[in-house]
Amino acid sequence: MTGDLFGHEPRDMRAFEKLALRRGFSRVAGVDEAGRGALAGPVVAAAVILPAEGDFGAVDDSKKLTPAVRDTLFDLIVGQALAVGVGVCDHRIIDRINILQATLEAMKLAVAELAIEPDFLLIDGTSAPALPIPCRTIKQGDAASVSIAAASIVAKVTRDRIMCDLEENYPNYGFRIHKGYGSRAHLEAVARLGPCDIHRKTFRGVREHLGDRK
Repeated sequence: MTGDLFGHEPRDMRAFEKLALRRGFSRVAGVDEAGRGALAGPVVAAAVILPAEGDFGAVDDSKKLTPAVRDTLFDLIVGQALAVGVGVCDHRIIDRINILQATLEAMKLAVAELAIEPDFLLIDGTSAPALPIPCRTIKQGDAASVSIAAASIVAKVTRDRIMCDLEENYPNYGFRIHKGYGSRAHLEAVARLGPCDIHRKTFRGVREHLGDRK
């Protein structure tokens, strides 16, 4: 069940969670992804159930935070959340089923990994995975819901660490710096070296340089 369940846009970061609780839901999970727009590596989704009480005032959209602050908040979230789940779909899945479907699949995997089964989902964006759980999609939800913001931080930090690890296997592309996104340096590396194994072969900026690698 998706759509505008509550009828209006609340203003504070806990308002969506409070509205869900007032309507009888008790285990509200925020869901978000990282890496959807990258040219290489996986898309990573996270699902987070936060306690009703706790100091999460610094939690915000991961894109607004520095890497150091994200790392600190990642530890806070993982340490204090009631449940955290992470789902990963790699470049092969993305190329096979497309990035939207891979993102939704990663979200399903993240929800399935939660140690506590949620009874309501708050999902960043406009598309929801096919799950038998009531949900609401929220455009720019990572700036509107503390649970989604927490999920955005977990997903971003997890993916960044994956990309830093992949730098060891593919040292000439700069993955530790740009994390697989289409920076000028990354695009120049692809044009010079050709795509490597973890590049998304169906993405513009990569497919033009496949040559015999197709």
